[in-house]
Amino acid sequence: MKNLSFLRLSVWFYLAIFFAYLLGPLVIMSVTAFNSPGFPQATPWECLTFEWFSALFQDERILNGIKNSILVGAGTVVLSVAMGLAGALMLTQIWPKLRATYYTVIIAPILIPGVVIGISTLVFWDRINRMVGLGADSFLSNGLFLTIIGQSTFIASYCMLVLVARLQRYDMALTEAALDLGATHAQAFRKVLLPFMKPAIASAAVLAFLASFENYNTTTFTFGEYPTLTIELAQKVRYGITPAISALAFIIVVLTVFAALFNEATIRRRELVAAARKDATVEELESGRLRLPGFLSSNWAALGLVGVACFTIVIVGTATVYSPAQCIADVKEQKRLETEVRIQELRQRRAEEAAGRAAEEAESGGSEAGGATSEPTTSGGNNSGFGGVFDPNALGGDAATSEGEDESSAPAPATGGNSAFGGAFDPNALSGGSTSDGN
Repeated sequence: MKNLSFLRLSVWFYLAIFFAYLLGPLVIMSVTAFNSPGFPQATPWECLTFEWFSALFQDERILNGIKNSILVGAGTVVLSVAMGLAGALMLTQIWPKLRATYYTVIIAPILIPGVVIGISTLVFWDRINRMVGLGADSFLSNGLFLTIIGQSTFIASYCMLVLVARLQRYDMALTEAALDLGATHAQAFRKVLLPFMKPAIASAAVLAFLASFENYNTTTFTFGEYPTLTIELAQKVRYGITPAISALAFIIVVLTVFAALFNEATIRRRELVAAARKDATVEELESGRLRLPGFLSSNWAALGLVGVACFTIVIVGTATVYSPAQCIADVKEQKRLETEVRIQELRQRRAEEAAGRAAEEAESGGSEAGGATSEPTTSGGNNSGFGGVFDPNALGGDAATSEGEDESSAPAPATGGNSAFGGAFDPNALSGGSTSDGN
């Protein structure tokens, strides 16, 4: 029993870590959309604001990228689902010995890097455009067309895998029965096979749209004059990220959660209705007095959906009446005061350091004065190979002697001259001989 309890705790602990790792960045990024600083940050928290959503909806480039992404996604869904369904049907009809080879060929685009697919798509359709003799502004060179074709090349493989999984559960005897009853192949496909494949087609369409919406590698080489959302975001990040991108991420997360909960709530309601019909009596079914469960009864997904809808309404309502201007002004004033305190501390520290250096120089100067000898000093105390060329008094011709000393008692300069350059050109200067040999 203890081992079982420990196993359950371990599983819950693992799930907590897994979901924290998976969803933690999305939660933190969503929080930064409501913080007032110009750079996305969750801490320290300053002011609750909705200005980044306004900045997002006023950004023409982001809105244009969303529009292009939706257009590309719609075209990719139509083309990818059609090719995926054709590939799935072909896989079930082909000669069994060729199925492995055919499957490998169909799956190969998934293994090819998106950069290679993008470049090859651009080069291939450019050659086709030249062979046909069309101009540079033809539809074969259109960025929208090239992006849809390039993305559909590998997204169709994902769609085929989803459709094959559903098609393997299909009983081919249903199609044969429809043909025996006089239906044509088109009628059997439209009235028998297609309704059975409808859930898989819907799943493949959602997968294709999401894969197209977030694609970057292939789209980088094919978008032309139609940059998608991912292209616009990548270009914006190069010049500095703002919380407006966090606001976009929050909207996408909320829409995704809403759609997932709506789908789960619908499926759960169908199951509850089917269970109620199954347990109902014949009298209730015939009289039509069967009481079906409500949308919220025993449906946790529906409750979550209502919670997300209420949360969204509260956020929108708060954004219309709340103004963070006073809070932002208070934060700016607080930052200004903190900056002044730091500046004063820095000035005080520098003054203390300067006073300490002055005290050290005074002590060193006193010790040098007490231990001074009659030995003559060179210009500025510099014994480098340049002599007194950098002495401020060199231009006055007093570089060879010190102040207050009699000129007759001073030793002769090393160069024997009284030029303003001191002993800079003395051959012995490099050996440190800027003073007389007697010294």
